[in-house]
Amino acid sequence: MKEAMPVLTAGAGLHETLALLTSQLRPDANHKEDMVFLKDVFSERSLAYLMKIHERLRQYERQSPTPVLHSVSSLAEDVTDELQSRPMNTEERELLQLLTSPHLKALLSVHDTVAQKSFDPVLPPLPDDYDDDLEEESVKIVRLVKNKEPLGATIRRDEATGAVIVARIMRGGAADRSGLVHVGDELREVNGVSVVHKRPDEISQLLSQSQGSITLKIIPAIKEEDRLRESKVYLRALFDYIPLEDKATPCQEAGLPFKRGDILQVVTQDDPTWWQAKRVGDSNLRAGLVPSKHFQERRLAYRMKVGTLPNPKSPKTPSYDQACDKDDCDCEGYFNGQYIAGLRRSFRLSRKDRQGSSSDGSDPGDSEFLTYEEVTRYQQRPNERPRLVVLIGSLGARINELKQRVIAENPHRYAVAVPHTTRPKKPHEKEGVEYHFVTKQQFDTDVLNNKFIEHGEYKENQYGTSIEAIRSVQAKNKMCIVDVQPEALRRLRTAEFKPYVVFVKPRAPESRRRRTTATSPGGAEQGRITDEDLQEMRQSAIQMDQQYGHLVDRVLIKEDSASACTELRSILERLERDCFWVPLSWVRS
Repeated sequence: MKEAMPVLTAGAGLHETLALLTSQLRPDANHKEDMVFLKDVFSERSLAYLMKIHERLRQYERQSPTPVLHSVSSLAEDVTDELQSRPMNTEERELLQLLTSPHLKALLSVHDTVAQKSFDPVLPPLPDDYDDDLEEESVKIVRLVKNKEPLGATIRRDEATGAVIVARIMRGGAADRSGLVHVGDELREVNGVSVVHKRPDEISQLLSQSQGSITLKIIPAIKEEDRLRESKVYLRALFDYIPLEDKATPCQEAGLPFKRGDILQVVTQDDPTWWQAKRVGDSNLRAGLVPSKHFQERRLAYRMKVGTLPNPKSPKTPSYDQACDKDDCDCEGYFNGQYIAGLRRSFRLSRKDRQGSSSDGSDPGDSEFLTYEEVTRYQQRPNERPRLVVLIGSLGARINELKQRVIAENPHRYAVAVPHTTRPKKPHEKEGVEYHFVTKQQFDTDVLNNKFIEHGEYKENQYGTSIEAIRSVQAKNKMCIVDVQPEALRRLRTAEFKPYVVFVKPRAPESRRRRTTATSPGGAEQGRITDEDLQEMRQSAIQMDQQYGHLVDRVLIKEDSASACTELRSILERLERDCFWVPLSWVRS
């Protein structure tokens, strides 16, 4: 039997109707998520408060109350003067204290404003001596109130007419919030001062020095621009930008500074040279100017042409974490006396050019220059394969040991990709557990077919990590953790793997003052690190950051193995439940 819908009374308010509707929502098997969403929205306390406010305003409108007095503030002042003119008892002193309190005086002032319906701003009278050239033109007087913030508009001189024109309106600024100033408007006066014959920099100084109320005389554009719609374009910045150092920007004060890795919301791309953008997560709601992708690429190309753009070559010696030189480091996976299948020290890779690899790390957008990468929010869904976690490290980071510790603590949740090798199988080893054992001919064929993300030779044996080995781990719904040379990142940055890249670098003190357990660049454990070693470690971290930092999602500063392991575990756990910014191409259907 179907339950009947309760009947509302004639005097039921909007919030009562909303409460009743919420109580009647029933889960539907086909639309369960939608019903839960609606119930959460309708149950919001803030929405109920808004409904009550709406009802009170409608009730006020129906009753049309009239004020008893239009100047309560004057009456309060009279009473105050009367009380102060003679001796007061306790109650009169309390009344005087109330009437002179700032909050009550402000409340009475608001009452008088509403009672007198004095809502519109009081504009100064228009001057009687109009210029002759304004007689046939529509003049608009705009009064804005701004504090120490900029006006939020830039100007330019029209080359044909010489008029001062509003060039752009910055989103969220005083001009934008007013809705009264538009791109294309002609500016004639600022606070009664004519700007017709002033230079743009003089006008900008006049505008910036004006505080509080600022009055503009404007001739509106023939066709005012449409209000800007909120853009849904999000970009990850791949370079640092300091507007005050950019001589090309039309207005340095209007520029938006950002650092590599910041997420920018582009609110308008109308200007092909200068976009308006906001930093995601920034409390400042005003947009700022940033160089467009095309413009930034053009000037980087020019700098490279004239030789002022640094273009560091790949170093002859590796600048990242390497395998050690011990005789048993190629395959033994012992950790705290326990053998972990598949765990091994990173093999040493050849640096020869090979198919499917890149040595420059300039992946985003496949552009020659690093400017911006379009991104979107992504959260792993329960039915999706876990994201690939990629560890890269500078000299002394010992990322393989870090990987081993995390996997050893939870082997059912995390795993490594089983590598391929051409070396003979040892008695205790099993195919597909420690390694995939293949012939040299088969290995060479796989290399030619581009099946490895990286490969190399150690002690005359070939080693390699294949794409299929990673897929095999993910097929078991485990998070695959790989430590690779940074050149392999280009091969792994695909929508299939959605890799999360962690750059591990050891904290290198300014000088050696104590014995440390960190690995020196030469690979010796438990040895004393020299000042030269520390300098080499610092230089390695700087070099990797310059070459591959734009591909990194998280930098992990390794103080010691225990704290680094704890931090990496936290990263892996957040990766399964939180939202992250990823390239738009990874989630675009």
